Amino acid sequence: MASVPSLASTLHQRITDALSAALPEAGVVDPLLRRSDRADFQANGMLALAKKLKGNPRELATKVVEGLPAGDVIQDVEVSGPGFLNITVADGAITRTLAARAADDRLGVPFKEHPGTTVIDWAQPNVAKEMHVGHLRSAVIGDATVKILEFTGEKVISRHHIGDWGTQFGMLIQYLIEHPHELDHEDGASGEEAMSNLNRLYKAARALFDADAEFKERARRRVVDLQAGDEETLALWQRFVDESKIYFYSVFDKLDMEIRDENVVGESGYNDMLAETCRLLEESGVAVRSEGALCVFFEDVKGPDGNPVPLIVQKSDGGYGYAATDLSAIRDRVRNLKASTLLYVVDARQALHFKMVFETARRIGWLNEDVHAVQLAFGTVLGKDGKPFKTREGETVRLVDLLDEAIDRAGAVVREKARDLTEEEIAERAAQVGIGAVKYADLSTSAARDYKFDLDQMVSLNGDTSVYLQYAFARIQSILRKAGEAGPVARPELSLAPAERALGLHLDQFAATVAEAAEEYAPHKLAGYLYQLASLYTTFYDQCPVLKAESPELVENRLFLCDLTARTLHQGMALLGIRTPERL
Repeated sequence: MASVPSLASTLHQRITDALSAALPEAGVVDPLLRRSDRADFQANGMLALAKKLKGNPRELATKVVEGLPAGDVIQDVEVSGPGFLNITVADGAITRTLAARAADDRLGVPFKEHPGTTVIDWAQPNVAKEMHVGHLRSAVIGDATVKILEFTGEKVISRHHIGDWGTQFGMLIQYLIEHPHELDHEDGASGEEAMSNLNRLYKAARALFDADAEFKERARRRVVDLQAGDEETLALWQRFVDESKIYFYSVFDKLDMEIRDENVVGESGYNDMLAETCRLLEESGVAVRSEGALCVFFEDVKGPDGNPVPLIVQKSDGGYGYAATDLSAIRDRVRNLKASTLLYVVDARQALHFKMVFETARRIGWLNEDVHAVQLAFGTVLGKDGKPFKTREGETVRLVDLLDEAIDRAGAVVREKARDLTEEEIAERAAQVGIGAVKYADLSTSAARDYKFDLDQMVSLNGDTSVYLQYAFARIQSILRKAGEAGPVARPELSLAPAERALGLHLDQFAATVAEAAEEYAPHKLAGYLYQLASLYTTFYDQCPVLKAESPELVENRLFLCDLTARTLHQGMALLGIRTPERL
C-alpha cells in the first residue's frame, strides 16, 4: 500500500505552499510545525522568516492564513502573539487519516526510500562463562533495534561477537584432556546442565592452574597448539563452544529472542585475517612500530602523564589484541557483507576503544563517506541503591536468576488478575509479562543512561511499565469480544470528544515515531510513544463509553479507535520484542 500521509505532513505541506505564495522571493521555507497545548498544532516559522526579511511576522502570518485552503483538514487557524499560527484540525480529517492507517497492514509506516545494509554487533556472551546482568542490555537493545530497522525496510545482518578465543582456553582444554569425561552428559541436556558442567570444569581447571606449576606450563603450551590449529586441540575447543551455545541459546530463548547460529561469529572467526590486517595497517603507515608493538597514535588521546596512549594492534611478543580482531571484523563486514552501516551495541565504558578503532579504520579507508560505524553505547544496570547491581555477597548477578525471578513476580500479578485462565495459561502469561517487564524497563530508558533494576516497579500495573501497556491491550481485546454484532467502523461525519481527539492525534504519530526510533537507534522513543498511547487510551476509556455510547454509529467509531489503538500497541510492542497477551 502507498504511504499514508500523517496530519502533520499534510499540514506542513499546506502551510509551506501558503508561505511560498505569500513570499515567493523567500523560496521554500520550513514552517516549523509542532504539536501544541494551545491548539492541535503550532507553526512558528513566520518569526524567523520575517526577521530575515525585516518584515512584520504577524502581518506575514495573516497573509499565510489567507492563503490556506479551508474545509477538509483545517477547522480553525488563529494568529497568536508575535506571529504564531495555532491550528485546529477538523474532526473528520482525524478520522479519515486514521481510517487510511487502519486499512494498511503496516499502520501507515512506510519503507525507507533508500534502505542500506546495517551489520549490527549485539549480544556478545563469553564461551565457558555464565551470562550475567551486564549481558542484558546489549541483548535487549540490540534485538529491539534489529526489529525496528527491519520494519523500516533496512537489510539487517546480526553479528554476535562471542568471546571464544584467548589464553584461558589453553587451561580449559588441557584440563579436559587430562579429565576427559568432565563434559559428558546425555543428549538433550538443558542449558542449565550445560552451564553447570562448564562452571564445574572451569573452577577445577583454575584451581589446578593456580596450584600446579607443571599443569600451568602444559596449559600454556596448549594455547600455542590452539593458535597453531592443532586438530585435537581445536576439536576440544569446539566442544567448549558447542556446550556454551546450548547454554546461550537457552538464555536467549527465555528472553524470547531468536539467535541464529550463522550469525554467531566470535573472535576466532577473524583469526585468519589478523596478520593481513596488521600488514595492511603497517604498510599504509596508519600503524607504526613502537617498542616492538604495532600501534596507532592519536593526538587527542593521552594518558594522565600527558603522553599519547596508542591503540595496540599487535603486541611486542607477536600476540594480537582486541583491536586487531575488531579491525579485521570491520574489513569482513564491509568487504564481504557489503555493510553501509556498522552498528555496535556495546557498553559505554568501551567508548574510547571503539573511537580509536573507528578512526583507524577511517584512516586506512575501510570506513568512508559510504560506510560509517556507530557505537550504540549503553549505561550500567544499577541496583535499587543506585550502585552497580550485585548480589548481597557482592557477586555479579546471574542473568538467568534475574529472569526467573521476574517471571515469578509476574506470575503473582497474573494470578491475582486471572479469572478464567488455566495453570498452563497463567505460566505462559507470567513468562510474557515477566520478560516483557525486564525488556521494557531497559528500553524505556535512553540507552546511554544507567537505570535501576527494580522488579517491584517493573511488574506494577501502574506507571510506565510494560504490564500497564499489556493490560491496556488486553482490556481492548475484552471490549472487542463483548461488542457482539457491532464492529469497528470509522465515521468521519461524527464530531469527536476531547479524549477521542487526543487519542486520534497521537495514533497518527505512530509512523513518524517508528521512523525517528530507526533513524536515531532509539528504541526508548518508541517505548515512550506507546506509554503515552496507553495513557491516552485510559483517559478515553474513562471518559467515553464505548459499548454504551448514545448511537450505533458512535459505538462503531469508538470501537474503531479501540481497534486501531490495540493494533498500534501490538505492533509497537512487537518491535520492542514484547508480547501482548489477549487476556491478562
